Amino acid sequence: MGKRDDLIAVYADDLRNKCGMTPDMDLLTKVTIGCGPAIYNADASTVAATQPDELETVKNNFLIKKLGLSDSPALMEAINSVIETYGRSERNKYRAVVYYMLTKHFNKESIYG
Repeated sequence: MGKRDDLIAVYADDLRNKCGMTPDMDLLTKVTIGCGPAIYNADASTVAATQPDELETVKNNFLIKKLGLSDSPALMEAINSVIETYGRSERNKYRAVVYYMLTKHFNKESIYG
């Protein structure tokens, strides 16, 4: 197994144990690949949920640009909902896991089809 496969296993473990959901491994793999080299960078691989600028970046670069959603208050509500599910006190919120949950939340799995 390569480094990416190891990371996908960590993300799947977080989804199971911290978020209480059974991951769709095919979708999780595609979302992880979609994150590109960011998953290998300690800072870029996580989402700083306490920083409003970071949440805006998730909204603009992922929800609007990648998933093609229109800007609305529902986007930030979804991000906050995902952060709640992950656990606000959870120090490392992996970007791939947050993106995976947002993809599921908006039923945009077809983007990765």
